[in-house]
Amino acid sequence: MPTPFPLLLNFPHEILIRLRQYLTDDSDSRSWRLVCKDFYRVDLISRTTLRVRRIEFLSSSIAKFEAIDELDLSICPRINDGTVSIFLGIGFSRLRSLILSRSSGLSYMGLERVMRACTGLEMVDMSYSWGFGDREAAAVSNCAELKEVRLDKCLGVTDVGLARIVVGCGRLERLSLKWCLQVSDLGVELLCKKSFDLRVLDLSYLKVTNESLRAVASLPKLEVLIMVGCLSVDDVGLQYLEHGCPSLKELDISRCDGITPYGLTSVIRGHDGLEQLDASYCFSELCADSLFWLKNLKCLKAIRLDGTQLSSAFFNVISVHSKYLVELGLSKCNGVTDANIIQLITRCIGLKVLNLTCCHSITDVAISSMASSCQKLMSLKLESCNMITERSLDRLGLYCSLLEELDLTDCCGLECLSKCSQLLSLKLGLCTNITDTGLIKIARNCKRIYELDLYRCLGIGDAGLEALSTGCKRLTKLNLSYCNKVTDRGIECVGQLEELCSLEIRGLQNVTSVGLTAVAFGCKRLVDLDMKQCQNVDDSGFWALGSYARNLRQLNVGCCGVSDVGLCMMMGNLSCLQDAKLVTLNKVSVRGFELALRACCLRVKKVKLHASLRFMLSSEILEILNAWGCKIRWD
Repeated sequence: MPTPFPLLLNFPHEILIRLRQYLTDDSDSRSWRLVCKDFYRVDLISRTTLRVRRIEFLSSSIAKFEAIDELDLSICPRINDGTVSIFLGIGFSRLRSLILSRSSGLSYMGLERVMRACTGLEMVDMSYSWGFGDREAAAVSNCAELKEVRLDKCLGVTDVGLARIVVGCGRLERLSLKWCLQVSDLGVELLCKKSFDLRVLDLSYLKVTNESLRAVASLPKLEVLIMVGCLSVDDVGLQYLEHGCPSLKELDISRCDGITPYGLTSVIRGHDGLEQLDASYCFSELCADSLFWLKNLKCLKAIRLDGTQLSSAFFNVISVHSKYLVELGLSKCNGVTDANIIQLITRCIGLKVLNLTCCHSITDVAISSMASSCQKLMSLKLESCNMITERSLDRLGLYCSLLEELDLTDCCGLECLSKCSQLLSLKLGLCTNITDTGLIKIARNCKRIYELDLYRCLGIGDAGLEALSTGCKRLTKLNLSYCNKVTDRGIECVGQLEELCSLEIRGLQNVTSVGLTAVAFGCKRLVDLDMKQCQNVDDSGFWALGSYARNLRQLNVGCCGVSDVGLCMMMGNLSCLQDAKLVTLNKVSVRGFELALRACCLRVKKVKLHASLRFMLSSEILEILNAWGCKIRWD
């Protein structure tokens, strides 16, 4: 048998390494490794990122891959102070990025040991870590070379912890404090006095006031400022920004209720170099001053004004003065008409992303004109644009060959969309007139699709899923909830999608354990499964999940037919499980719940249970779950 790719095999490793760098898709990377020993060896010496699911494989993986500089442990449920010693010293000094988000079992002592071992660390992500507080922040401050720190929703961090990081990490360039509710103006002011190299700052949902923006205005290198939902900030704060932050390029003030169009005008007036602006859900409409100063934003590439009343003057300003515009967000905006859209697209022909969600006045006239004018369009959202028909969608398929994301939720049919061969994401929820015929055409022609939403598409059945299983092998996310025609035969076809990571099959009454077993056995990469109200799935289906679907991290089995035995077996075997919704399991006893929770208490991070169990479960199991950082939601 001739050797595959003989020409490639004669290339030196340097050339093969450069070729390998162009493979960004996981499936392509796996295929590369399986070609031959030389390709496998190239992968070993060139791979730079590693995501570990099980702690026992970490040491061997770090030792095997020579070039790893980014390590992701966010899905490793058993990482704690005791397991830290397993991998310390094994290649950790070469790490540049470490992702420890959701690591609730790691205290400040273990974290300090990790930080001291990672001498060259430049980025650390501790987001959503339940136990992360000021002492843990102090441990992070031991990495003096850190340039990026992410602390999203680390609710225990206060100004004291932030101060330790600021003082210890003098080279900070990127910092995210989103949802760190105990950080106040005092912490932000200290940050701005010490971290002059900051380029990206996220203060979203903090209880900061205008005083924080006064301090932020002093940052000379700040390029990106994100402050979503900062309810105590108003126009006075934006006036401080007007005369500060000379390098500012991106600003997100969405959902800041205290800001008016006059505050927005202040920022625009002082920063004519802005490239991205998001003022969604801030005010009801733009004022004349704002429109006047928008003309000066010659470099504007993206603007999002969701939920705002817009006039024809706005569209005129944007079309005339924003020739570099590539993204426009108009979701739920009043005043968006066919005439306004046509006026916009006659000049903004480079538009790539357009969101017209719930713009109910849009018809085929605007979409047809858009299709012929904006042929570089890559993402289009038309959810609930009920006046659109297949006439304009046909033109989209004809002219917009680069289209990758299309949201037609609660819209019309789609057979003509099969011409959009580059589609990556297609959302068709509530499109009740979609049938297997249209889905078969999509499957034949749109082979690059990785996300497909068919929520409540009542015309979809087994034949359409059979076509998907052979034509759309790259599917990673599929929603079939309430597609009542789907049976075990269709779900068995879904089991042939080896790349599938997320599957929603809520309310499929015709699906039994036979179909679920096929999915568990065939979809080894499945991490998120929602099978709520699949009442005909019994213990045998849950046994299959526990035996084969070992990578599951999120699971919703509410209202299923499982009993004590099936639930306990599954919860004990799913070693990666982090989030489980176990509501209304009528065949499971209190003792069954108790045993199931004991089986997974060391790794699960979130559990949703029926409210009645709050007074029935033992205080011991509740204390154990709390001690390991598990959040219980009572329904």
